[in-house]
Amino acid sequence: MKCLGLKRFFHDCGDGRSKPRKSATTLLWSLLAGQWLRHTSFFAIEQLVHLAGPKKLGLASGFGDDTLSYFTERLDPARTRQALVDVLHRAKRNKAFENSRCVGLAIDGTTVGRCRNSGCDWCRPYRNAAKQIVGYQHHLAMISVVGVGLSLPFDLEPYGPKDSEYAAGQRLLRRTRSALGPRFADYLVVDAEYATSPFLHVATEAGLPVIARLKENLPELAASVERRFARVKPKVLRDGGCRIEVWDEEDFAPWETLKWDRVRVIRYRQHHTDGTIVEAQWLTNLSKRKAPSLSLFRMARSRWEIENQGFNDCKSRQGLEHICHHHTNSLLSGWLLTLLALLIGRLYRLRYLHRGKRPMVSAVELVRLLWLALGITPRSRSA
Repeated sequence: MKCLGLKRFFHDCGDGRSKPRKSATTLLWSLLAGQWLRHTSFFAIEQLVHLAGPKKLGLASGFGDDTLSYFTERLDPARTRQALVDVLHRAKRNKAFENSRCVGLAIDGTTVGRCRNSGCDWCRPYRNAAKQIVGYQHHLAMISVVGVGLSLPFDLEPYGPKDSEYAAGQRLLRRTRSALGPRFADYLVVDAEYATSPFLHVATEAGLPVIARLKENLPELAASVERRFARVKPKVLRDGGCRIEVWDEEDFAPWETLKWDRVRVIRYRQHHTDGTIVEAQWLTNLSKRKAPSLSLFRMARSRWEIENQGFNDCKSRQGLEHICHHHTNSLLSGWLLTLLALLIGRLYRLRYLHRGKRPMVSAVELVRLLWLALGITPRSRSA
């Protein structure tokens, strides 16, 4: 409420119910508390409130899981999106990113919420090897702050059967640019699927330099890079305990539809201390003056944060895969509240500015401390 400035959001979260019987603040807090305690289904939250008692969870009253379904169906996602952006702005003002030279953004797509039958407009069929429909799933594009020492996913864009990750990513980027403003981030890093002229032009219009994975989806540029780098010896750099061989040239010709003057391409071969070797190449419109080879290498590698600390954590720990209520607005509201809970938890654990002498705790340690603080004992219904 105080440190992150969310008091206004909790009192005006975009509740669209016409005659609410339960306070929106109570229901909103219970959904976030369920995320922090890693009990994310509506039924689990109902049982948690029953066992602990509303007062221990800071709630005004108890409720049923159907109340949460009705609430999230009518919750305005725009208000939650604005709360996520407000948290990021406040975190930056409070110098949560001060030890980072550059603030990056990463966009990527993923699959969540599988089900046997189609239940909403966002359900997309998935098929077996025989091309038979065996179920349905939901797809979304997510954007996250990366490259600052902690990953902060803060928005997402679902897409249905007649849509695509590529189109959803463009909508997400435009909305992010409008919400965050032109000076919040220093670069955008994406996978090869986004390395197309329309998407790169959208990023350029947003004032964001792009770092995109270069694969065989751009055959002319890939062939030109292969010919050039085959004749050039790499520079050898060090990053921690790793030795990195780097090829870096910034004067490749753009392909026909790309409205850039030149394309810079970096290829690296990273030798880890355990003997494994990782090789990749990326294209960008960042100059060597603004981003030397080692800096560009680190920026490019920050793309993996959205998978490891974004998708993996949200799915395995925060219940992003689970369908609480199969309704498009309820799904979207639940996904956005998952991101909000993740932001609050990570900023509290890793960037709490009034920590004093208390040590930093891991995510699982915080969950255990929260459960111990509840001190729940089973209660019979007659009690």
